[in-house]
Amino acid sequence: MRVADDGLHEPSSDGTVTWREVLAEAEVRLTSRGLPVVEAGWIVQQVAGGDRVSGSKGRLGSDHLDGLVTVRGMARLDTMVGRRLAGEPLQYVLGSWSFRTLDLMVDQRVLIPRPETEAVVGHALAEFDRVGGGRDEVLVADLGTGSGAIGLSIAAERVTARVWCTDVSRDALAVARANLTGLGRPARRVTICEGSWFDGLPADLAGALDLLVSNPPYVAAGEPLPAEVAGWEPRSALVPGTDGTEALEALIDGSVAWLRPGGALVLELAPCQASAMVDRALSVGLATVDVRRDLAGRDRALVARRP
Repeated sequence: MRVADDGLHEPSSDGTVTWREVLAEAEVRLTSRGLPVVEAGWIVQQVAGGDRVSGSKGRLGSDHLDGLVTVRGMARLDTMVGRRLAGEPLQYVLGSWSFRTLDLMVDQRVLIPRPETEAVVGHALAEFDRVGGGRDEVLVADLGTGSGAIGLSIAAERVTARVWCTDVSRDALAVARANLTGLGRPARRVTICEGSWFDGLPADLAGALDLLVSNPPYVAAGEPLPAEVAGWEPRSALVPGTDGTEALEALIDGSVAWLRPGGALVLELAPCQASAMVDRALSVGLATVDVRRDLAGRDRALVARRP
């Protein structure tokens, strides 16, 4: 068995290299650079054809591990490991990531879906159930949809949801549309529209929406970010302006005109912005304004209702 200069086993002429051996080498390469050992399993799974399973991520069944590695598989694996070692986020290297009940395509055109946003969707669904009241159709808008994580999750988890997903970025909308095609039957209840915030919505939805939800950019221009975020994720989806609150303010200010009485606004934000955004929501006439926490116990979502 021959070993390549970069440390990965190359398939020998008799085809005796297995995924188990390759996995061990990938683990060495990644951990030597301070990366979690489990990432090697995720990458090998992706190439070998295994499925990531919640609670056992990074583990392959014996049927996959004992399988022989093809030349094409080795080349693909080496490329993916090289991308990860170069600092590219694992989610982009894999090309997909799980979010609540969905497996979403993700690449550098969109933000990586995060657990904090999963919690925001949970708060939005609680408002959906409150305002839905047994109705046949509940009108929802996901503004700045990116990969479609929020809007598609709501459509998938609530059969009465009729969802509009908007984004100003055509690149992001291409990703959202790709994810929409994999949604199945709930996709019939989703419309994807191009436009900045409310500009992407049909005019006849003004004053009729039951739920407005968004994970807008909320990072201040001078705020330091981890290298994996700053160097790879789209800056326009992270930084809205100097203060970091510009998008939040625009969404709060415009929400009253688009929500029906009793409808709800749910926004993801940074913990340090919560108090100011509560005041902003009250100042434009929203009521029952509250801040909800994420899975780590940090203020993460503004929830406000139109009286």
